[in-house]
Amino acid sequence: MTDASVISDTSVLSNHEQTAAVPKPVAKAKKSPVRAATMADIDLIHARLMEAIETSPHYSERFKAFEKERMGKRYLRTLVAVDPYHILIVVADNKPAGFMITSPQYGALWLHWSYIFPEMRRASLAMAGLRALIAHWDNGQYHKISTYTKDGNPAVALLKRFKFALTANLENHIFGEDYLLYELPLTKTIEGYDRGTGMGRLGRLKARLRAMFNI
Repeated sequence: MTDASVISDTSVLSNHEQTAAVPKPVAKAKKSPVRAATMADIDLIHARLMEAIETSPHYSERFKAFEKERMGKRYLRTLVAVDPYHILIVVADNKPAGFMITSPQYGALWLHWSYIFPEMRRASLAMAGLRALIAHWDNGQYHKISTYTKDGNPAVALLKRFKFALTANLENHIFGEDYLLYELPLTKTIEGYDRGTGMGRLGRLKARLRAMFNI
């Protein structure tokens, strides 16, 4: 038997056998373009989320004020406590470059905000982020991903690229504004349904501990 693993002196092997005996270098694992948030990320994500809301040209001042109040730090901490992947951080050059915020909705997954920081903005990051979000959440928990957007928002092109379908044109909807509802079907295989962002007493205790230790 000429198995290289049992021969201590490879000089007795032919050139062909020596080549075969040398282990091939292991290919480096491709870095993920996203990571789950931790409690330590909340201040940064909240600040950049407020920036995203304030600078968006697609929403009224009334809606912006409402959204800033609704998407406060306490709510963001709750999402991380329910599942850290509900705040998915897009990474570039080993630092945060954007985020996507989702929440569980009793069998549907709601995509609230998707934002690439202006100083890091490029189409490839937005595409990589959304692709990773879909791949992570197509895990049997949900029937679909749903999101609102507005007519004229460039995000529509990205949603269509990833097979989101326009399922409703909502006229005179939130604060009398028109909205477009886009959805992507997933395959739910896990029995039972989530409880939304309700965590119960034990969940709230775990959330407080995570916040205390920034984990």
